Amino acid sequence: MSAESVLFICQHNAGRSQLGAALLEHLAGDRYSVDSAGLSPADEVNPAVAATVAELGMDISGRTPRAVTVEDLEDADVVVLMKPGLELPAAPTGRVLEWSFPNPEAWDVEAVRPLREAVAHKISDAFLT
Repeated sequence: MSAESVLFICQHNAGRSQLGAALLEHLAGDRYSVDSAGLSPADEVNPAVAATVAELGMDISGRTPRAVTVEDLEDADVVVLMKPGLELPAAPTGRVLEWSFPNPEAWDVEAVRPLREAVAHKISDAFLT
């Protein structure tokens, strides 16, 4: 049986969705198939987000933000919207979780750490209990 697939989505696929995907990978191991995407992808992963994930022993700095596709939304068992009200290119066919986390676009590492902990807590509640 294949792992349940989880897709994290935010606006730029540079901060919140990358953080969510990395944390679920870190906390759940191979129990889930994890991916992330955004509506208007940035050029790179937010360096402060990558740095806080690196503190956990994962390097996501080389990941490339990408646009969410209709196929992504059809294939995901769970879609996690890291910001309410995102205008998706299609309706997800799987379960949808709508979370509200601030955009860390202009934040430094010190500011991102509490966000990392809040996202980790939400992931633990939703996927690991």
